Amino acid sequence: MRSLVYSHFMRAILAGGGTGGHVIPALAIANQLKKSYAAEVLFIGTARGIENRLVPAAGYPLQLVRVGALKNVSLVTRAKTAFDLPRAVWDAGRMLSEFAPDVVIGVGGYASGPAMLAAVVKHIPTLAFEPNVVPGFANRVVARFVSAAAVHFEETAKYFRHAEVTGVPVRQAFFEIPVLSNMTRGGVPTLLVFGGSQGAHAINEAMIRCLPVLLREAPGIHIIHQTGERDYNDALAAYRPLGEAAEVSKFIEDMPSAFARADLVVCRSGASTVAEIAAAGKPAVFVPFPRAADDHQTVNALALERAGAAVLVEESKLDGVWLAETIAVLLQDAPRLQRMSAAAKALAHPNAARDIAAMAARVAGIEAADSR
Repeated sequence: MRSLVYSHFMRAILAGGGTGGHVIPALAIANQLKKSYAAEVLFIGTARGIENRLVPAAGYPLQLVRVGALKNVSLVTRAKTAFDLPRAVWDAGRMLSEFAPDVVIGVGGYASGPAMLAAVVKHIPTLAFEPNVVPGFANRVVARFVSAAAVHFEETAKYFRHAEVTGVPVRQAFFEIPVLSNMTRGGVPTLLVFGGSQGAHAINEAMIRCLPVLLREAPGIHIIHQTGERDYNDALAAYRPLGEAAEVSKFIEDMPSAFARADLVVCRSGASTVAEIAAAGKPAVFVPFPRAADDHQTVNALALERAGAAVLVEESKLDGVWLAETIAVLLQDAPRLQRMSAAAKALAHPNAARDIAAMAARVAGIEAADSR
């Protein structure tokens, strides 16, 4: 009987965070490192990020550095961040010396830059994880110095040395969603609308405005809408005349199940959402968040639109009639939705976490060895 043994236990630091788009893939990578390489993992984040809730809940230790934003902020905030940055690099370096990692993995976000810079100075192997088409600020700063990079899109590889297209880790449930839609099975055309866990006010308002036109252009439609807390009551009132043809929620706990019921999705185009769309093979109407850093959501959406998997609608053009007609035209064209679904599925990466963990092990010089 054969089994795997390891040359020694692996020690890895995952640095970064801020939003779920950074932290959730980082946790998936950590879990894979633990499973495949018996890794001991430490997270480095900041006090303001969602990592403070998610990382301890997942059972991993978290240490904090003090650093703020440099992009899309006021001159005062940039000055304060620039002043704090050397101390953040120093503090991260102290954490690295104490933990003695074999590899430091930067996942983007405020804490990623200081930790990765400290690792480069200390000649510790580094792996950058970049889920967006255009790298975020932290990864652009360290791009020339990292040992390797795991990217989501082929066009991102040009920014780094030794980049590999791995995709973004996504829950397995998204990959298990049946390819056939309600329409293909002769059911009711179903639209899923969401804007992240907090909702997207612009999308919510546009959907409320466009309902009369949408119901006229796409009669019989069923709508599942996650609004977030702020717009829930207004949306509930707007949808009430539809009765059971509309499901309005502040938050959808089981998003893979909602995806499975949808023929078309209207949503933002953050990296994790784009990866979930691809994993599930769902046609999408993307409404990028226009104030995202480096306008990365627009670039992500354009990548899927070019592949034939999605349609991009700019928030500035999100009037009711335009959105309603875009949705109605797609829902009345089942062959096009099937082509979009196939195009989305072709961009999926079911082994992303495993492949990123393997890259981290390689740059750390740790390989599983066969043993009898």
